[in-house]
Amino acid sequence: MIWVPLLLVACVVAGVGCARVCRATLAAALPDAGDPRGGADPELTLHEAAYLAGGPLRVTDLTLVSMHRGRRLLLAHTGWATVVDAGGAGRDELERAVLGAIGPEGQCPIPSVRPVVAADASVRCIEERLVGRGLAVPAAGRREVAEGLRTVKAGFLLGLVLGTAAALLVPAAERALVIAAFTLPLLASGLCLLIGLVERYPYTRWASPAGQRLLSGLSAADPLTALATRGPAVLEPELRAAFRGQDTRHRP
Repeated sequence: MIWVPLLLVACVVAGVGCARVCRATLAAALPDAGDPRGGADPELTLHEAAYLAGGPLRVTDLTLVSMHRGRRLLLAHTGWATVVDAGGAGRDELERAVLGAIGPEGQCPIPSVRPVVAADASVRCIEERLVGRGLAVPAAGRREVAEGLRTVKAGFLLGLVLGTAAALLVPAAERALVIAAFTLPLLASGLCLLIGLVERYPYTRWASPAGQRLLSGLSAADPLTALATRGPAVLEPELRAAFRGQDTRHRP
């Protein structure tokens, strides 16, 4: 019965992972219950929609493209951002964050600008407003989902390894019993992993159930709204190339 301790280890790890995923699912649903409007669906600004759909980096992408279309910034296909209106101070805090990230030289690779703006206080204010309105998942909830998924994946892989080892250690006549026994923790881990993935679908880990409902009601007819909800993939080829940074070795 040397396989029994291995089965116990697999069950314990699977149980811990399942508990973390279930707790994360409940945490992600809390903002929905705490909506101060009592279930009424408030309107979203473009930047709020971008945050719910793609987080801080999506807000940054929306701001960069908005400034590009307003001829305050040039996003070149080489992956560089160039300030066009050098005398402008930006129309809002997000634009000022972009200009500050680009720096006094007026040019900077887009991959260097995005994380700086995403970490700016103006983006955190958007997050705080959405969390307060029950539309975004708090940071603690996002961490719980991510850590729970990692634990479940580790438990599933560990169960496979321990089950294989146990099957090889026992006589052939007992292998069917061992395989059947290890099916339970593997099945539990697999189902919890599926729950964790469904929790992040159809949008992202950023939006609460209430936020997801608002996103699903937005029309993508407007190019900026499409960018906010779907990301840079909806942009024209030159702008998509700018965000991919195909050739960041040369200035535009």
